Amino acid sequence: MTVTIRPVEQRDHPAWDALYQGYAEFYGVTQTPEMRDTVWSWLFDDAAQTEGLVALDADGTIVGITHYRPFARPLAASTGGFLDDLFVSPDARGLGAADALISGVKAVGVARGWTIVRWITAEDNYRARAVYDRMSTRTKWVTYDLPV
Repeated sequence: MTVTIRPVEQRDHPAWDALYQGYAEFYGVTQTPEMRDTVWSWLFDDAAQTEGLVALDADGTIVGITHYRPFARPLAASTGGFLDDLFVSPDARGLGAADALISGVKAVGVARGWTIVRWITAEDNYRARAVYDRMSTRTKWVTYDLPV
């Protein structure tokens, strides 16, 4: 299957919303339409750091989304990119959309001089991890959350 990647556009809202809701459901996260509207607004706010890409199949249907942003890497004295969210429609999995979205974020990083693209996933997200293991290097770092 041919997959095309491009930046998210205002006209993508209905498809993006459905996919982002599916992403939240996949991870068992309660997410309201208002929460998705907040994230959607970030994608078009120059003051926000979050940006997005969409994956389109050969028919032009949006089958995947990803969000990313720059982050400072003080120890390396550089800037990296953080891939926050990546979701592909269950019907389109295995067709190359996840690879294309990751490659799209990497291309953004190359253009912007990032030194790394980093992301996290759930330990039991085996199907996605198979893609990630093929395309990147698993690190030794453990992630912690401190609620505030």
